[in-house]
Amino acid sequence: MAWRNHSIITEFILTGLSDDPHIQALLFVLFLGIYLLTMMGNLMLLLVIRTDSRLHTPMYFFLSNLSFLDLCFSSVTVPKLLKDLLSEKKTISVEGCLAQVFFVFITAGTEAFLLSVMAYDRYAAICHPLLYGQVMSSQLCVRLVLASWGLASLNSVIIVLLAINLDFCEAQTIHHYTCELPSLFPLSCSDISINIDILICSILLHGLGTFLPIFFSYTRIVSTILRISSTSGRSKAFSTCSSHLMAVILFFGSGLIRYLMPTSGSSLDLLSSLQYSAVTPLVNPLIYSLKNVEVKAAVRRTVEKYLHYFR
Repeated sequence: MAWRNHSIITEFILTGLSDDPHIQALLFVLFLGIYLLTMMGNLMLLLVIRTDSRLHTPMYFFLSNLSFLDLCFSSVTVPKLLKDLLSEKKTISVEGCLAQVFFVFITAGTEAFLLSVMAYDRYAAICHPLLYGQVMSSQLCVRLVLASWGLASLNSVIIVLLAINLDFCEAQTIHHYTCELPSLFPLSCSDISINIDILICSILLHGLGTFLPIFFSYTRIVSTILRISSTSGRSKAFSTCSSHLMAVILFFGSGLIRYLMPTSGSSLDLLSSLQYSAVTPLVNPLIYSLKNVEVKAAVRRTVEKYLHYFR
C-alpha cells in the first residue's frame, strides 16, 4: 500500500468516550446491553420473517436484509468500543483503522440504498396496489438488494483509497471512539483539500442519490393517502409507512450531521456517530416490531410454535 512508504505512524490512539474508570465501567454495561439487545432483536426479526410464510413478501424481504445489515453495522464498531472501555490504552493499527473505515462505509452505504429501495416498495404498494405483485417481483427485489451492495462497495473502495494516500507523520491521537474518515483528516500532514472535496462530493451524491427517491416516493404516498376517503383506510396506509419513515429520519439525520458538519472533536461528533452506529441498529427492529401488526402476530406465532416444540 502507498502509505507504507511515507508514513511513520503504525497505530492510532483513540480517546474513547471517557477517561474516568467509573464512567467507563458504566458505559461498558450500557453498550454491552445495547449490543446484546441489537443482536437479539435483529436475529429474532430474521428468524420470524424466515419461518413465517405470511411474511414472505417484498416488504419483509427488504426488512430481513435491513436486519442483517444492522447486525453487521453494529458489529463493525461496538465490539471494539467495548474492548477499549476495558483497556487502559486504546489503540488501533493503521490497517485496522482503514478496515474499520471501509466496513463502516459499506454497511452504512448499503443501508442507505436499502432504505431508498424500501421507500419505492411502499410507493408501489400504496400508489399502485393492483400492479404491486407484477412490479415488485422476486427477481427485481433480489436485484435491488444486490445493486445496493454493489454501489455501496464501489463508494467504499473510493473512500478507502482516499485514506490510503494520506500521510501520517506525528499526530496519532483520534479524538473519537472509532475510526472515521472525518476524524483521520486532521491527523494527516499531507494536503487533504482534494480528499475533503472528494469525500463531500461522494457523501452528497450518495446521500442525495438515496434520499431523493425516498422524498419523491413519500410525496406521492402522502398525496395518495390524502385522497383515500375513509379514515380507517388512511390510518392503515400511513401505519405501513410510519416505521420506515422513522428509520429513515434516525439514520439519515445522524449520518449527514456526522459527515457534512466540520469535525470538532466535540460531544456532538460522538453522539451523532453513536446514534447511527449503535442506537439505530437497536431501534430499527423495535420500530418494525412494535408498530407493525403483522410482525407482532408473526412473533407470537413463532414463540408459540417453539414453546410447543420444547414441551
